[in-house]
Amino acid sequence: MKALLAVVAAIGLAILLVSVLHWLTKRLGRKSDLAADLARTAHKPFLATMVLFAIQQALRAVAGDFPGREGVLHALVICFIAAFAWLVAAFVLVLEDAALAHWRTDVENNLRRRRFKTQIVMIRRITVATIVVLTLGVVLMTFPGIRALGASVLASAGIVSVIAALAAQSTLGNVFAGLQLAFSDAVRVDDVVVVEGEWGRIEELTLTYVAVQIWDDRRLLLPTSYFTSKPFQNWTRSSSAVLGTAEVDVDWSTAIEPLREELRATCEGSQLWDGRVCVLQVTEAVGGMVRLRALVSANDAPSLWDLRCLVRERLVTFIWENQRTALPRYRADMANVTRPVAETLRPAPRGDSDDDARVFSGGADADERAVTFGGPEEPVPVPANR
Repeated sequence: MKALLAVVAAIGLAILLVSVLHWLTKRLGRKSDLAADLARTAHKPFLATMVLFAIQQALRAVAGDFPGREGVLHALVICFIAAFAWLVAAFVLVLEDAALAHWRTDVENNLRRRRFKTQIVMIRRITVATIVVLTLGVVLMTFPGIRALGASVLASAGIVSVIAALAAQSTLGNVFAGLQLAFSDAVRVDDVVVVEGEWGRIEELTLTYVAVQIWDDRRLLLPTSYFTSKPFQNWTRSSSAVLGTAEVDVDWSTAIEPLREELRATCEGSQLWDGRVCVLQVTEAVGGMVRLRALVSANDAPSLWDLRCLVRERLVTFIWENQRTALPRYRADMANVTRPVAETLRPAPRGDSDDDARVFSGGADADERAVTFGGPEEPVPVPANR
């Protein structure tokens, strides 16, 4: 009875202490987001840790020998280790959430912020995995039989590690590729990429795979080793600002300057344009048409797409309303349409200028070329074998 009362008193004291600290943390959370997040996330693991610690100490101090004492204390130790690991993980997650909240990515020129977010996410996953592995190791070491086998396990660790590495070669390759991506800045969360012919955004980057959100809301899942072994386009590696083009084919009679003025007015009147590049150039003038290329810039890839569509729409509308003669035309010579087919296919009479159409006949130089490429007129005799 005395031991039971001691355990109940210890539990009550632990709950009271945790409640007071939780109340103080919530009060601080009114002014600090870190304290508020700590009060929400760490309350339950802290309560479990303190209650288990109080029960364990009460039994050790007050309770004497009773049936199953060692088993109960051993179970309490294992539960305390698990609760303490939960508490450590909660503290780490609170700190990482605070860092991510401070370095938000929903701002302009967020290159450094996206790099930091990618690294924090990777560190979070590694931290949680490390805490779980260490906790399992500490729990196993509480068993005397396993401690006795520790030397033999360490002796065979080399063979086991080699076998595990061969069995998990692909998985380990993806893990190391994920770490390389996180700290080499080759690709980051929210980067705009073109991969496997698809244009999208890096939505999630883990140790084993990368999730790419395609522009039409599909998801393309690729192993992290893909980005270290194959080429891909990263539109926002050095900056989120990008350039894009809108091309229009017009007739040779098109006046270019009015179209340049229309392009400038379209860019200056749109919030999509970042004020850097607004150029209209003639890039081709062959095949009966002139190709105009409008080069514009925007702060990010989605804005650039909408700006390109807007520029193309305004140029087409301006040409239709103001320069209809500038629409592409297909020209054909209709002068000989009424002539009979046989007459149009009749060969022209041969004149003195016919020699200009021949390469290997019809002149001294042409005959000489014919001899050179045709070989000797008489076959060369083959000498008899001696």
